[in-house]
Amino acid sequence: MASSPSSMCASYSSVISRPFYNSQPQFAFFRTGKLGSVPDSGGRFRCMAGQTGFFTKLGRLIKEKAKSDVEKIFSGGFTKTRKNLVVIDELLLYWNLSDTDRVLDELEEALLVSDFGPKITIKIVEILREDILSGKLKSGTEIKEALKQNVLDLLTTKGSKTELQLGFRKPAVIMIVGVNGGGKTTSLGKLAYRLKKEGAKILMAAGDTFRAAASDQLEIWAERTDCEIVRAESEKAKASSVLTQAVKKGKELGFDIVLCDTSGRLHTNYSLMEELISCRKAVSKVVAGAPNEILLVLDGTTGLNMLPQAREFNEVVGVTGLILTKLDGSARGGCVVSVVDELGIPVKFVGVGERVEDLQPFDAEAFVNAIFS
Repeated sequence: MASSPSSMCASYSSVISRPFYNSQPQFAFFRTGKLGSVPDSGGRFRCMAGQTGFFTKLGRLIKEKAKSDVEKIFSGGFTKTRKNLVVIDELLLYWNLSDTDRVLDELEEALLVSDFGPKITIKIVEILREDILSGKLKSGTEIKEALKQNVLDLLTTKGSKTELQLGFRKPAVIMIVGVNGGGKTTSLGKLAYRLKKEGAKILMAAGDTFRAAASDQLEIWAERTDCEIVRAESEKAKASSVLTQAVKKGKELGFDIVLCDTSGRLHTNYSLMEELISCRKAVSKVVAGAPNEILLVLDGTTGLNMLPQAREFNEVVGVTGLILTKLDGSARGGCVVSVVDELGIPVKFVGVGERVEDLQPFDAEAFVNAIFS
């Protein structure tokens, strides 16, 4: 169980607590004392306050790291998807032209079961049918490769900007939004781990003021990743005020990135959804152009049911990227393709396990190879 702010003072190297206004709740800035919990970047890339192109290099480095880890990126995930799609290999093993209609019907069913969605599934199958009948595809192997290429094209055409877009001013601000139980706070902690590992100086903002344990949970992540955190010391604090103070603190103390947690909310609760607008406006008053990214966390086990959530959040706050969680077994991987095709929003990260390093940068080619392996 996490300690209360007052009991933590002795265990942290410094604590700053200042009122926003005399009549407003106080905010506490905690500098965690668990040093060395995140591996150093090995001198490959260090954060310098005035370094030109820092965020561009950071985004590129994370993506290159994903490429270099291509063998393990999705090795533990999508087990259910692979099981559903293995039938495709069996269908194509002894394929011949006279079996085209039967094979494509069964291939269509396999894609639908894996949550590719009817629109995408029909589109892919009809393209394959046309290429088979025109003589472009003459073997099961060629059909399998064409299938993979079609899925890859869908992902890269509408969701190509998978790198974090963090602008040019420090601190960059990333807001994490989503419904309750989707893995929002955990994803923020794992993202902090990855960014800190690559040399960025991270400040967390405990903007989930609705859930009593949320700030304590984020504090645990701050200590685990050796990051600083700003949280409200009063239950009456507004989320927008917490984020404002955090971004101000990030600006004053030279942080590179402020990661802002927000309260989980159902996409059908419009009053709470509108509060996200206040949060977005609040941080933009401190740093022009902020937030640089608004990342929506979606639970991959919900399959195509995530689409209504994504539509509503995007309409309210303008989602710039997606984090898909819980893709380590029970999820149907086709939902990734469906979300990108439906909304045109790129997937930036996927959660494929419980470990701190299991939030992986999304790589479309690695994903396609994984689900069709």
